[in-house]
Amino acid sequence: MTSQTNPLVRLGALGQSPWYDYITRDLVASGELPRLIREDGLRGMTSNPTIFEKAIAGSRLYDADIARLAAEGHDAAEIFEALAIADVRAACDLFRPLFERERNGDGTVSLEVSPTLASDADATVHEAERLWRSVDRPNLMIKIPGTQAGLRAITRCIADGISVNVTLLFSVERYAHVIDAWMTGLEQRAATEAPLGGVHSVASFFVSRVDTAIDPRLPVRSPLRGTAAIANAAAAYRLFEWATATPRWQRLADLGAHAQRPLWASTSTKDPAYPDTYYVEALVAPMTVNTLPPETFAAYRDHGAPEVRIEEAGAAAPERLGALAGAGVDLAGVTRDLEEEGVRKFAASYAALLAGIAAKVEALQTA
Repeated sequence: MTSQTNPLVRLGALGQSPWYDYITRDLVASGELPRLIREDGLRGMTSNPTIFEKAIAGSRLYDADIARLAAEGHDAAEIFEALAIADVRAACDLFRPLFERERNGDGTVSLEVSPTLASDADATVHEAERLWRSVDRPNLMIKIPGTQAGLRAITRCIADGISVNVTLLFSVERYAHVIDAWMTGLEQRAATEAPLGGVHSVASFFVSRVDTAIDPRLPVRSPLRGTAAIANAAAAYRLFEWATATPRWQRLADLGAHAQRPLWASTSTKDPAYPDTYYVEALVAPMTVNTLPPETFAAYRDHGAPEVRIEEAGAAAPERLGALAGAGVDLAGVTRDLEEEGVRKFAASYAALLAGIAAKVEALQTA
């Protein structure tokens, strides 16, 4: 397969940047990550507590460092942070040439603040600033959940020059608030005459989980099954297009600001009734990112058929969303529940990660 025929590379040529929703030490150290960047057009990387839980607690790759850090007196949370920072730094260094060449937010690696802080704006900002300083790479993005408290944290971090990946977005209404928080942060930064060009952001809109929540509420043979997630995301993209056409955004762009691109997250197919690239194909769009888990990344490399289809999805979105309401589906209620569930799940993964590290410490000390 050549770069001209690789569907992932062709996605990039259409304006959608494929990112990798996965990180682990062997991926970085083995030469596989440079290969993905070189051959598959990989343009960025995201992580979350669940990914780190599998990478650190679920393998022996980190055991020597865990034993060393524990012997130095570090607790499980400090051990995790040290391991995560090391992996993220190494990945940032590999992506650095791409980051400096593209200058649009590609080539970045995302590291999430503790999900236990999702309702505390001040603590979120404090941790974001500390992680930003600790990683010390310009192509880092700090992941902050787009909760009500997260909105205030996003504005403050952007104003301080910290690049932000806004995560756990499910509703178009909340996305509108995120856009406002992002622009407000840029405006506050501009008011201090600080440069805007080095600050990057994406808004991570979760896709397949919406269908996973709504499909069981519909009759088995309903034509609406499998349509809510794509319609919801397409409506978000239309909001992005509107926002970046406003005079407010143009003033910021004239000062050197980069657009906060929509990022499609949760694009793996949860229902085997749908094709494995279902949520990738429908949402190919200029000025977007799609962060793919390894299985979906490999599937798209193998049989993806990239073509810009977002206009088709956007045109169908109002009718589909209206039909869902007519079928008794409360989309606002579903997306609100998904946000709360997402915070709980990431917090549970974080707790399981720390418990796994503590168990490893005990086992290694015993051994």
